[in-house]
Amino acid sequence: MNRRDFLFAAGACLALPALAKAAEKAPPKRLLAIHVPLGMMPAFFFPKAGETSSPYLDLLAKQRDQFTTFAGLSHPGVDGNHHAGQCFLSGAPHPGQPSFRNSLSLDQLVADKIGEDTRFASLAVAVRQGEHYADSVAVSRSGVILPAEASAERLYRKLFVAGTPEEKAATMRRIQAGGSVLDLILDKAKRLEKSSDPQDRARLDQYFQSVRELEGRLERSIAWENRPKPKVDYPMPKDIADANEVVARSRLMFDLVRLALQTDSTRVVTLSLSTFSVVPHVPGVKNETHGLTHHGNEPDKIAELRKIEEAQLAVFGEMLSSFRDTRETGGSLLDRTQILYGSCLGNANSHSNQNLPLILAGGGFRHGQHLSFDTVNNTPLANLYVSMLQTLASRPTSSPPAPGPCADCAANERDCRVAGTC
Repeated sequence: MNRRDFLFAAGACLALPALAKAAEKAPPKRLLAIHVPLGMMPAFFFPKAGETSSPYLDLLAKQRDQFTTFAGLSHPGVDGNHHAGQCFLSGAPHPGQPSFRNSLSLDQLVADKIGEDTRFASLAVAVRQGEHYADSVAVSRSGVILPAEASAERLYRKLFVAGTPEEKAATMRRIQAGGSVLDLILDKAKRLEKSSDPQDRARLDQYFQSVRELEGRLERSIAWENRPKPKVDYPMPKDIADANEVVARSRLMFDLVRLALQTDSTRVVTLSLSTFSVVPHVPGVKNETHGLTHHGNEPDKIAELRKIEEAQLAVFGEMLSSFRDTRETGGSLLDRTQILYGSCLGNANSHSNQNLPLILAGGGFRHGQHLSFDTVNNTPLANLYVSMLQTLASRPTSSPPAPGPCADCAANERDCRVAGTC
């Protein structure tokens, strides 16, 4: 061995412990986006002027320094009442129109950047499926909604249960068969492309993009199939058959999402908490949720709906505590996970898609504040998403950023990080 090779090898060996130590000090950054399709009643969610709490936020008092709330944010052009739910993370305009085509969602953009080193670049999860337009808010680059997993048992097996040799062989055959089908389809599509007009060619380009995304997933599946899955001290869950047990279902899915992030099985998760056509098993509730959201200001209906929304927020508070109590190198799971909780419905009673109820927790931000913007001429919600992306891409500092204003902007009653004024 010559001197140069020796020094190179020795340097690499000496650097390995240091690199390992550095890796231990910096757990990965993560994103969890939770969509509540029916929103929350504004009167109980938004703090009054000059305050940072409200009847709903009082339920999260123990975690108040770990999240920020917002008022006066929405997606410009996103209308269509319930149709807007599918645009929560994409902001694609006019989802209720026949010509609507969705666009890349925030979570999938993040997955492209930080998801490649995990078994699942992203996970889409739902408490229920087949209900409405927002079973999943994860949207591919080609505008296709990615299906969400609503079975806790299947999700647990997918994450933590190793298949038998026969099951692995069958999985590999399915992956290879999928690749063969893609090859055949691409071959036919390329021949068609030669004789198509410009408009059809543009559609074919979108199609090719979808196929390339599928190819990437197939390649990742092959690479991970023979790697061992993580072991967790959590028993195999049983699916809760009763659709009205939305609180228990939510709690179960929150647990599995935490384990998925904690074991670095994924770093990006979306979760839909739909209670659209159920009568939740919550004390004092006798009516179906969607009907209650159109309460017409009737006190009895408002009281029932409030009980449902309070139960949802209480479980969310439990989840925040579990993330905070899950310790890892240099802090907690919550410190390194941005958790967005909100809706594309600002007021379900009037089907308004303005002034959306939003909570941003964890993720290394400085929290404990309420940021209120013009509730009539709203600030684009995408500005907040840019702040989140910038923090996900940045290196950790001794002084974490806040999703709120710098000193100069605060003095002028504006918010540089969200309103984009600096």
